[in-house]
Amino acid sequence: MNFTRWSARLPGTQRRAAARTDDLVTEDRLSEGAVPAARAEQLTVPVPAVDELPVREVLDRVPALVALVHGPEHRLAYVNDAYVVAFGLRPTGEPARRALPELDEIGLLPLLDQVLRSGKPRTVKSRKAPDGRSYTFTCTPVTEGHGGGGGGSGVLVFATDVTDHAEAAERLRASERRQRETAVTLQRSLLPQELEEPDDLRIAATYLPGGTEAAVGGDWYDVITLGGGRTALVIGDVMGRGVRAAAVMGQLRTAVRAYARLDLPPHEILQLLDGLAMEIDANQIATCAYAIHDPNEGKLVYASAGHLPILVRDESGVVLRADEPTGPPLGTGGWMHASGSIPLGPGSTAVLYTDGLVERRDEDLDEGIAALERALAGATGSPQVICDRLVRSAGVTAEHDDDVAVMVLQHPAHTGPDGDLFRNAALELLGGVEAAPRARAFASGVLTSWRFPVELHDLGVLAVSELVANSLQHGTPPMRLRLRRTDRRLIVEVTDGDDHLPRRRRAEPGDESGRGIAIVATIASNWGSRRTPGGGKAVWCEFVLPKG
Repeated sequence: MNFTRWSARLPGTQRRAAARTDDLVTEDRLSEGAVPAARAEQLTVPVPAVDELPVREVLDRVPALVALVHGPEHRLAYVNDAYVVAFGLRPTGEPARRALPELDEIGLLPLLDQVLRSGKPRTVKSRKAPDGRSYTFTCTPVTEGHGGGGGGSGVLVFATDVTDHAEAAERLRASERRQRETAVTLQRSLLPQELEEPDDLRIAATYLPGGTEAAVGGDWYDVITLGGGRTALVIGDVMGRGVRAAAVMGQLRTAVRAYARLDLPPHEILQLLDGLAMEIDANQIATCAYAIHDPNEGKLVYASAGHLPILVRDESGVVLRADEPTGPPLGTGGWMHASGSIPLGPGSTAVLYTDGLVERRDEDLDEGIAALERALAGATGSPQVICDRLVRSAGVTAEHDDDVAVMVLQHPAHTGPDGDLFRNAALELLGGVEAAPRARAFASGVLTSWRFPVELHDLGVLAVSELVANSLQHGTPPMRLRLRRTDRRLIVEVTDGDDHLPRRRRAEPGDESGRGIAIVATIASNWGSRRTPGGGKAVWCEFVLPKG
């Protein structure tokens, strides 16, 4: 092959030829006396022209890999010494598929076809070759003579070794993967490993970390059984991303569980969290929704600190959106939160979620919430099934750029044989000496009709006697006794109009009172008290039912 003729079309040859012409013009001008004679003598030193250089020798000395192919079958015309060192000798005249199998293995032959057809150079970055090293390949069209295609056209393959850069990039990606795994592991470890299972609710939750980067978010959720049949539900989102956001989330979640034991109204819980968030990090804010479900009231009492509205689908399929009040996010300070309520009776389904489920860069947030409402209206099945359907309907994938937390709760309507396991009975207590005997007789009759074992029957009547006596002595009207059974426990609750909460104390031998709460705490599996929204208090205790 006439290599000199091919070299005339190699990249940059024409530019160098033009530069050589300019140099000749400059020399002619200098000969006319434009510069001193000494400079003119210096310019007369003969410099070899590019066309006179031995092109093959130059390419053989290039450290990069060079191969030249020609024709539609890309028959091999030349490989330099660096190419031979990397892949061994290659037979010239053979098609590239046989002569250069390494290019075929990394998928470069279709690119040669494209370069030959288009006449435009193409580059592929960091392809790993069979020798274990990484190269960046540049394929440039070259032409013998004038014109486009035909047998005189070829492709110059120029490969630069970028192994060090590729290995450094892979180490960086591996480091980012480890950081992400650490952050995700921390995030998941701070979330509840198993949700608590209230008697009257069926609950499922899903957490999906966003994207593939290390910066996971601070989304969290929790379910807290408060006793007396009541359940607290929490969902929140710490602004920002990464391990720091996950750590703040863990502190807030722990604090919520501690504050929930005080059995305070939702807005008071958020008030406490707001102050704590400022102490943890004044620059870190979070949104949060805290709700309490009481099966006796058939509603969800909630408060929101900048969080998205709770959605509830009633038994008829109508979806309701929780209205105001909604205060600013936690950590802003100076705001008095307020509680609201939304119906959640038997047969209803509620959804609590973070913004990753409904917020998209190309649409308004209200549109995302409206789409979620439509998806909830048509979603049926168990809470986990509904949870998965809502995530799919929102288009959340593994490449989603934000964390997603969703919690679905159902208040099932108990009918048939299952309905016999969920009963309620209540008695209005009127003051006077006959109130306590009437309460004991009422409790005895109810527990007998519920077919409790004798031992549990007697313990329940004793607990009723002590709680009613405590209310008669220390409380004020109106007073009410409520008995409730579920498939797991018996709940006894007495309410009155005084907001002073009883406490368990040790009575001295000479004391005539102070033993009632101690007796209840001893015989019951759990007990507690709380202030009621309208003023007053409720004192309750629970007994776990025997299995079977």
